[in-house]
Parts: sequence; C-alpha cells; structure tokens
Amino acid sequence: MLPKPIPLPADDPDLAGATLDELEVRWADAAARAPISGEVMTGIDRRAQALGTPGDQLMEQAGAAVAAAARALAAFNAREDRPILILAGPGNNGGDGFVAARRLAQWGSPVIVALISADARPGTKDAARNWDRLDGLGNVTRMHASVARDVAMLGQGIGKAAIVVDALLGTGVRGLLREPIRSAVDVIRSARQGGLPVLAVDTPTAVDLTSGDPSDPVVRADLTVTFHRPKSGLRTKMGRALAGRVLVAPIGIPQDADRG
Repeated sequence: MLPKPIPLPADDPDLAGATLDELEVRWADAAARAPISGEVMTGIDRRAQALGTPGDQLMEQAGAAVAAAARALAAFNAREDRPILILAGPGNNGGDGFVAARRLAQWGSPVIVALISADARPGTKDAARNWDRLDGLGNVTRMHASVARDVAMLGQGIGKAAIVVDALLGTGVRGLLREPIRSAVDVIRSARQGGLPVLAVDTPTAVDLTSGDPSDPVVRADLTVTFHRPKSGLRTKMGRALAGRVLVAPIGIPQDADRG
C-alpha cells in the first residue's frame, strides 16, 4: 500500500501541534525541489492563477504554513503562553500574515496583528479580504501603524510577545525602505537583539530572494518560511545568515504552472 500523501497546509489536521522538525519532514518534498529565483517564483505564481488556482487559495495555504511554523517556533522557545505579534505590510506578504493570524486565533493562540502602511487598508485584493476577515475575531487584536511614531509605540513592550512575525515585504523589495516599513524593520531588529525570536514570511524583509543581497536596514530571522521551492537567495552565504533556519512549504502550485 502506498503511503498516504501529506495534505497541503490549509487542509492538514495535524499542523497546529507540529514541531519545527515535524514540519520539515512533512514538507520535505517541497524542500527537495531545485531552487529558483524570486523572479521565477513570481512567474510561477502568475501562471498558477492563470491556470485557475485562485490567489486567495494560494494565500490561504501560505498563511496556514506560517501559522504552524509560528506556533512551533514559540513552543521551541518555551513562549507559548505569550501573544504572537505579526507585523504585516500592505501587499500579499502581509496577506499571508493576516491568514496566519486567523489560523492562530482559531487554534487558540492570542495574536496581535498590525498593518504597517500609510494607507488604511492593504493594497491588494486578497490581502484586503483577509484583513477584513480578522475584524471582530476572538483572540485577535488588530492595529494600524501608519507612521514611524505609531510603529515606535508598537515596539514598546514587544519583549512580552512570544515571537514576532515579519510579514512586511516579500519579493518586491527594491532600493531603500520607506516609512513606516523602515521603522518596523528597526523594531524587529531591536527586538531580536533583546532575545525575541523572529519568523520571516517568504524572505526576511530587505533580503533579495534571487541574490541574497540585503538592503539596509534588513531583518535577521531565526526562521524563514518560504513557499513552493527553495529560493536561490536564501542559499547564498549572506542569505543563509539572514534567513536562519528555512522551511519550504507547499502551497498547491499546479505542476503545469511550474516551468522553473
């Protein structure tokens, strides 16, 4: 009898209690694929949607994987009794963070999720939908930090969190970071220096997924959850140093979309 296939993250009933090592085993097939650049991954994502896989479905899978890794990282550091802080940018990287917040809340973990953006709402359709789904949800505290001062206030007492999730920016980083994202990166850096574990979504903010080259300031993570395939930038010497441990989560990209 063939072994039962491992479900995708959003459909996996055993995900919430998995350790980091168990997640690595569950997602080993994705990690074993050949690495690709950030640009190739963007093309794969677009082809997947053109072939009929909705973007919000891919986001749901990615966010579920992030939620599981966040719980596992908090448990690994014996900080399960504290709230998980998610700093989310206005794009789809932030959308993954919003899904993760909802999943964590459903699993009973308290979550503080902050939209770090000058705009009052996320800038993509899928991210905005998942931001709205957090409204009124138990175990979730939603916040909006629109300027650097708001972010600085958010950073006060950050050491009381279980971990901080960097869902600020993904593959689209080019050049200098703008406020309030820049201040959020500074808050994450300071928090990690103070001993707070950091989980990065797809890539640590300001680390290029293709080259591994950082901008300044840059997030240094303890754990990074990237999606579908390993990324070449996280395999470079600099990329590895900034990403920490890397998990590669499957998100349901159809085979016909992957010509990387």
